[in-house]
Order: sequence, then structure tokens, then C-alpha cells
Amino acid sequence: MKITILQRDIEWANPSVNINRADEAIDRNPGSDIYVLPEMFSTGFCTNPEGIAESDNSETLQWLKRKAAAIDAAIAGSVAVTKDGKFYNRFYFVKPDGSVTHYDKKHLFTYGGEHKRFTAGNERVVVEFRGVRILLEICYDLRFPVWARNRGDYDMILYVASWPTPRVSAWSALLVARAIENQCYVAGVNRVGNDPACQYCGGSVVIDPYGKTIVACTDNLECEATATIDIEALQAFRAKFPVLNDAD
Repeated sequence: MKITILQRDIEWANPSVNINRADEAIDRNPGSDIYVLPEMFSTGFCTNPEGIAESDNSETLQWLKRKAAAIDAAIAGSVAVTKDGKFYNRFYFVKPDGSVTHYDKKHLFTYGGEHKRFTAGNERVVVEFRGVRILLEICYDLRFPVWARNRGDYDMILYVASWPTPRVSAWSALLVARAIENQCYVAGVNRVGNDPACQYCGGSVVIDPYGKTIVACTDNLECEATATIDIEALQAFRAKFPVLNDAD
């Protein structure tokens, strides 16, 4: 399986511009099975979502469906969503057949005030696509290893983020830790650029189950990178060195 990570500079509260640029980035990198965009890729990370959050059937979601069908691949990324008077940081995983799986962010970023307006999810979500089982997680979730603990039910974690530059060393270290301790692939997709509150430098990577970086995007630049996920090699590693069997 091929996965392409899309490190983006997101224009604040402008879904049409951000979608068009994401569409072009995907077209520059044909042939992957999964394309992953950052957290709140259509608007930028907003803790005051009024007037910015989109409906749960917005043009962003419709684009995800159209694009996934057109390229015969899955597309993933999170969106600020409003539904029934509540706001969610919602991670969409859209398959080419039009089916949608979503995960609502469990660990809201209290330091930045995300918990004041958004509603936390309470469901751990694993989606299967083309023989790979994938755990969906968002940004601050990365700091909570119990939430990501591999129960033998996934092969790869996707982390989408708006992780600021001053704390990017923690981002990099924790992605490696999650890959090693859960004996899985990890794809972490962070943004670059600026929003009204923070500056972002990226650090988007795909990491193998040994904790080694397979591909990485260039810091501080919009760019894309593609990696191959080898499930047979992962299964062989787990069989040879079955550390998950001894997990707490």
C-alpha cells in the first residue's frame, strides 16, 4: 500500500482556497492508496468555531467524496464540524466508494481552549482499507499513549495535527514512541505556516514499526511525501518479536 502525506500551509477560514490547493497537491502525486491532510485542513485550527466550522455535510466533505472516487483512493483529514448545536474536531476517512468513517477528537487541547467550545469524542475508531487496519487520531491525542494502545486491532496510526513550532520536538519524539511501543506504522501529518495564534514548521513523517523514518517532508515548506506500507513485513516482525502479547 502507498500512502502520501500532504504537509500544507492553510489559509485561515478559507475552505475553497484550501480545498483547491489540496486538490492540486493530490494531483501532483498520483498512484497512492491513501492521501492524508492535516488537522482542520480546510480552515486552520480554530478554538472559536462560530462562523468557521462547517456543517456535517459541507462542501469539504462532498469534495472528499468526489476526489476519492475520481482517484480511486482514500482521503483523510480533520475538519471543524457543527452539528445539532455542538462543535466537533472530526477526522474523516473517505473511501473511493463514497463511504465515510469519522473519529471525533477525544483529547481536546485545553491549553489552547479547544475544550471550551468543542465536544470531545468518546469512541476509539479503527478503519480497514485495502488490507490495512488504521487507527485515527488527532494532534493532542498523541500525548496520551493509553488511548493509542495497540490491542492487536490495527497496523498503522494516522495522526493529523496543527502542532506549533515551539513544541515540535515533542511531536517528533512521540511519533517514534507510538510506532515502537505499538509495533506499527505511524503517519504524522502536520501543517506549516501561520494562523492568528501560532506558527507551524511541519515535521510530517511516515515511520516504520522499528521507529525509523521512511519518508519526511521538508520543514517549513508545503510539500508531499509518499511511502510504502508493507503489511507482510509488519506481520513477520510481530510474529518474530511478539511484544504486543506482553502488553499491560
